[in-house]
Amino acid sequence: MYTVGDYLLDRLHELGIEEIFGVPGDYNLQFLDQIISREDMKWIGNANELNASYMADGYARTKKAAAFLTTFGVGELSAINGLAGSYAENLPVVEIVGSPTSKVQNDGKFVHHTLADGDFKHFMKMHEPVTAARTLLTAENATFEIDRVLSQLLKERKPVYINLPVDVAAAKTEKPALPLEKESSTTNTTEQVILSKIEESLKNAQKPVVIAGHEVISFGLEKAVTQFVSETKLPITTLNFGKSAVDESLPSFLGIYNGKLSEISLKNFVESADFILMIGVKLTDSSTGAFTHHLDENKMISLNIDEGIIFNKVVEDFDFRAVVSSLSELKGIEYEGQYIDKQYEDFIPSSAPLSQDRLWQAVESLTQSNETIVAEQGTSFFGASTIFLKSNSRFIGQPLWGSIGYTFPAALGSQIADKESRHLLFIGDGSLQLTVQELGLSIREKLNPICFIINNDGYTVEREIHGPTQSYNDIPMWNYSKLPETFGATEDRVVSKIVRTENEFVSVMKEAQADINRMYWIELVLEKEDAPKLLKQMGKLFAEQNK
Repeated sequence: MYTVGDYLLDRLHELGIEEIFGVPGDYNLQFLDQIISREDMKWIGNANELNASYMADGYARTKKAAAFLTTFGVGELSAINGLAGSYAENLPVVEIVGSPTSKVQNDGKFVHHTLADGDFKHFMKMHEPVTAARTLLTAENATFEIDRVLSQLLKERKPVYINLPVDVAAAKTEKPALPLEKESSTTNTTEQVILSKIEESLKNAQKPVVIAGHEVISFGLEKAVTQFVSETKLPITTLNFGKSAVDESLPSFLGIYNGKLSEISLKNFVESADFILMIGVKLTDSSTGAFTHHLDENKMISLNIDEGIIFNKVVEDFDFRAVVSSLSELKGIEYEGQYIDKQYEDFIPSSAPLSQDRLWQAVESLTQSNETIVAEQGTSFFGASTIFLKSNSRFIGQPLWGSIGYTFPAALGSQIADKESRHLLFIGDGSLQLTVQELGLSIREKLNPICFIINNDGYTVEREIHGPTQSYNDIPMWNYSKLPETFGATEDRVVSKIVRTENEFVSVMKEAQADINRMYWIELVLEKEDAPKLLKQMGKLFAEQNK
């Protein structure tokens, strides 16, 4: 018998989802039976629901859609922080919540995992600010509602919430008759007007610049933007909130723009442009040097998912993806001006203790094509976001939501989504302590990322903002190199190392990159008060902002 559960799983598979994350609970166990019975879908069980939501977020950044499953009440509320991050940063994640039977809910029974008041809609209401659409499925509305919320997921690239009662998952229904997503081969009048304005402005400009943001990545438009810029030779920059939205190996890629914290030549180039084309950009504090950017809106066309602004005039009712995909069709545009000089230095290691500045110089020198860099929102992000990536490389961070501990599960989720791209995770000791439980999952699933744990004895990012010597920025000292063994790993599965010097870092990095069949767990011992230059600057701006 074909059921509602089958219908939902078929629709998820149609979106490219081949793995579902989560934690079992008695309200989702029968639906879990349906998941594990399929040959085209795999269940990935997590240590807790928060980690499942983080892992789904990482998966969605790579596969362009993801799903995770929790039980009612206690499970879904544990995951809501991760879902909020996906909402803030435009990630299409489906949360499926197994809930009590329709009869139990309709009768208002005081069952476990509830507030014992007979109201089963409390938790769905709590999800309203962090989801694009929500639904409580019934046997009668299920197929319509599943298609409705998943269509909204595709449209907005934001999370959706599906409450799936036990009995509804097993209810009989019909298979989908039509595909969920309908491709459009034409542009409407508004889209044509936008494209004409962009073409005209680029032809008339002497000093144009393109700025790409995170929404390009959300819609999987990196190749479209790279093709457009490659063909027109237009200068392009990204914010750190959008890093890897374009191939950074292009000659026309200028680097990361970050307000007054940008390299001076880049800052002057961008802020003196006579035309700015912004694609999928959201100007946040951590991506603009605490709002120290100077971008002339009178010389700007800005395109976002929900609206466009053409020289201060708002336009709506256009398809963001269609417009961006059509940019390469513009005619007669070829930039013939100058770019800025980009400084590349070969890293020559020494026996000196490893420092933050030297660490990121080494990383830039040693990273390879087709790698994915994942950087925790702390010293790692502010160090890694400034490096130039090699061709066909990606970058994952969470600069807007900034939930510490996020990147370890997210890196694993992304690695599961793309097993061909070796993932390099850089995470601080304080962040790792929040989500380290998924080390067991990575061992079980035979994942092979390279994990760098920056052991600098506490919350360095917070110390740069406030309280550098206060005890609340201290954390317990763990024996990080022993964690794989504690979680059951053997040397044939995980290689554990401790690095203290530049020479040791280079040696271990090269060894890890060459050994693609094992996970590497590398503890980097750095000074407690050491931090990347950008973080020191940003910390002062955040401190001022918080006054």
